[in-house]
Amino acid sequence: MDRLQAMRVFIRIVELGSFTRAADDLNLPRATLTHTIKRLEERLGAHLLQRTTRRVRATRDGEVYYNHCVRLLGDLDAVEADFREAAVEPRGRLRVDLASSLARSTLIPALPEFFARYPQIELDLGTSDRFIDLVQEGVDCVLRTGELQDSTLVGRRIATLSQVTVASAGYVRRHGTPQTLADLQRGHVAVNWASPTTRRTSPLEFMVGRKLRELPLPAFITVSGTEAYLASCEAGLGIAQFPRYRIVDALARGELVELLPAMPPPSMPVSVLYSSQRHLPLRLRVFIEWVAALLHDLP
Repeated sequence: MDRLQAMRVFIRIVELGSFTRAADDLNLPRATLTHTIKRLEERLGAHLLQRTTRRVRATRDGEVYYNHCVRLLGDLDAVEADFREAAVEPRGRLRVDLASSLARSTLIPALPEFFARYPQIELDLGTSDRFIDLVQEGVDCVLRTGELQDSTLVGRRIATLSQVTVASAGYVRRHGTPQTLADLQRGHVAVNWASPTTRRTSPLEFMVGRKLRELPLPAFITVSGTEAYLASCEAGLGIAQFPRYRIVDALARGELVELLPAMPPPSMPVSVLYSSQRHLPLRLRVFIEWVAALLHDLP
């Protein structure tokens, strides 16, 4: 096995933390990986990996070598890709993860146009709101809403979605239409949203002029899934807040009623996150540009 391939083997073992998982990912015998690392350590005169009962980790020398390998192979891949992509169309498998509501209502209905434009791309689509470890799970990019937390991933904001405060028509008939934030605190309830990762609930948010006001309300139900959040609101269980594009049809049919339109929730950013490699595959670059244009055209 040549040096560049040995570097790629070493990188994948470090990223996956396992000889077995790396062998499966690279479609190579585990014995080949063991022999490759042994030869690599002999050539460098350094111990690169530390094996425990549960995981393989890079030693201090291994971490230094890993960083050099990532930069070196990233530059090499970028040079080759610049020449190769000039003459070929995007192709290959692309693994993407995004919220189920965004996938169902917006991305999936538009995919026929995407595949007509890029017939050589195969899309592996995951739908969740949970934290995704892109390296461990082999995911190319994720689409996430809200402000980004500190991360080793590269984040690019691709859209900003307007939001609305709503309740079902049945809820409004029973509880009335609030005219002020003070009205909300007199007998109104919310559908509480809890983070899927932290389980921390979020208050309702309102922009009063340029000032953000947060207003926690009592609730009969707390959910952590986007579909359950919408279903609970539609069932009349309380007030909720959504990106406008998601409920525009329900508003038009009168099933949901917008509340306090002069004090809307703050706009919701949408970002695409991917690992901090220097060069993005062409299939990933064209997907990011396509989905950015798709979200830009939302109401």
